[in-house]
Amino acid sequence: MPPSHEPLGDEPPLALADLAIGATARVIAVVGDAEVRRRLLEMGLTPGVQVRVVRVAPLGDPIELAVRGYRLSVRRSEARGVLVAPSAGEAAS
Repeated sequence: MPPSHEPLGDEPPLALADLAIGATARVIAVVGDAEVRRRLLEMGLTPGVQVRVVRVAPLGDPIELAVRGYRLSVRRSEARGVLVAPSAGEAAS
């Protein structure tokens, strides 16, 4: 049986772009344009990894993330293609 990329529980996955500053989540899947998807996966945003929203630029773009022990900035449009399951008690912005 192939591994499921569905989050645990009844909540549907959220887009990483919708998480509040300080929120943590587990990556479920990366979807969208093949080139952008490949680049995000190469940067470490792979299914199962924990990610935290560190800050958002004043105009909302880019979003700074903490992932795998380093900081990563991604465009909001790219973060919309990263589906996540928020950690318990976390909320969308």
